Amino acid sequence: MTQSAQSSTPTAVIIGASRGLGLALAQEYLARGWQVIGTVRPDSPPGALHRAAEASQGRLTVETVDIVHADQIAALRQRLAGRRVDVLFVNAGVTNDPAETIGQVSTEEFNRVMVTNALAPLRCVEELGGLVTPKGTIAVMSSGLGSVANNVGGGWEVYRASKAAVNTLMRSYAARQPAGGRTLLVIAPGWVRTDMGGPAAMLDISDSIPRVVDVVTAQAGKSGLQYLDYQGQTVPW
Repeated sequence: MTQSAQSSTPTAVIIGASRGLGLALAQEYLARGWQVIGTVRPDSPPGALHRAAEASQGRLTVETVDIVHADQIAALRQRLAGRRVDVLFVNAGVTNDPAETIGQVSTEEFNRVMVTNALAPLRCVEELGGLVTPKGTIAVMSSGLGSVANNVGGGWEVYRASKAAVNTLMRSYAARQPAGGRTLLVIAPGWVRTDMGGPAAMLDISDSIPRVVDVVTAQAGKSGLQYLDYQGQTVPW
């Protein structure tokens, strides 16, 4: 691909693209003709994202960042300086034992989940958001479990708290942005069969991620923050 073609092709940056939903996001944007920059942790061995990059004729670039380390996010920002970014999608996340209650979880495990799922994604948004075009989109992968209003059944207590936290932090971020600015989204992809979602999940990745990308695409140019699911429906905060 020539430099002029690259400059006219939209670019998506997918943070946390080594496997699962993030890998599927990178592959979906690639299939739709986008330039894609997907990240893996520095200690990740070469995998499916690297193989996709090798077959992409230069349209997929693999970068490294561990988002729990602020200095690595800043270094990624420097490496991407000057790149046009149309969509920044922060996907990285972890979970703990879903049956573990707040009275059982260790402080160390609570901190691990909250830092990875809430603090680190917003650090990415704060650090990398300036790369996104003025009418571009910043999206964070949340969960339907992050809805406080819908939490009537309990379970997944620490994970729920981390996703509710990232939603709240995105609302705070949005409140600081100028009117008419970038599209801001927190996305609930549905319960998907991945290593994190488990084999009992209701959706295959192919049921979720193409629709997630459809939703992000449909919201392009609409300023302000929305909490949407993979079908484009509003999720109660």
